[in-house]
Amino acid sequence: MAEIYKVDDSFDHRFFRNSSCAFGVFDGVHRGHRFLLSQAQRTARADEGTSIALTFDIDPDEVFHPQRLKKLMTNGERLAMLASTDVDAVVVLPFTPAFSSLSPEAFLEATFDGQVPAHLHVGYDFRFGARAGGTVRELDAWAGRMGALIDAHDLEAEDGAPVTATRIRLLLAEGDIAEANRLLTRPYFMTGTVEPGRGEGADLGFRTANLTVPDQLRALGDGVYAAWATVDGVRYKAAVNVGVAATFADRATATCEVHLLDFDGDLYGAAIKVEFLHWLRPMRKFDDIDELVATVKGNISWVRENL
Repeated sequence: MAEIYKVDDSFDHRFFRNSSCAFGVFDGVHRGHRFLLSQAQRTARADEGTSIALTFDIDPDEVFHPQRLKKLMTNGERLAMLASTDVDAVVVLPFTPAFSSLSPEAFLEATFDGQVPAHLHVGYDFRFGARAGGTVRELDAWAGRMGALIDAHDLEAEDGAPVTATRIRLLLAEGDIAEANRLLTRPYFMTGTVEPGRGEGADLGFRTANLTVPDQLRALGDGVYAAWATVDGVRYKAAVNVGVAATFADRATATCEVHLLDFDGDLYGAAIKVEFLHWLRPMRKFDDIDELVATVKGNISWVRENL
């Protein structure tokens, strides 16, 4: 596991010397991101230097576009996943209003404080500084003066299209969990703490753990999914309802309701990680409770037999 360094008053910028940095937000740490990180590792090995994932403490769109942002993971999860890759270190820049308003030149000075890496790996569409005014051209000019090398890469492509967080978010919104997982190179997951729900599940014979997921982290489209749920290090097969339960829409809120197969116990207050694998059906309103129960039991049976 790589060490995570936060850039504050105690951070020594000499850490960047002879390093190879992959610079980005890395929401999702998907296949495209992993390619960029691998390039930083490659040049670090060649130079006998340090490979660094250079990122921000928050997604900049949390500042600029908070209403429309749908993140693939929390900031803490993103940093932890970066640290679990093969880079030597993760360096985290504080994305403050003052930092975001810096000119491209001042942005680079604040980031590196004159201690430039040997290689800086970015996507060819990398933008930085106030109003995203800096491009790879400005980055190259700065690097030429400072003695660094800029490695601008084409985005990793799959099926003729770039692998991006935006592409994965669109797949998730459509419920195409299988394709999203393929581009992520892992199951898409949500995490949360179990809170009291409406209670209908227990009355109908299938208790559910109710997770309240912030809107910014609800990239997955409404529907019923087959998943694995992890509680206290133990994984359970799960049937998961994402979104508003249409049959109870008059008293429901958008949420994530998880039925853990073969679990017996109290989950209130427990932390759960839900890894989504298969889309089972859309959300719909049932004509009567018997139809609802039969459909949910069918979903649970599918999960039991196919996961």
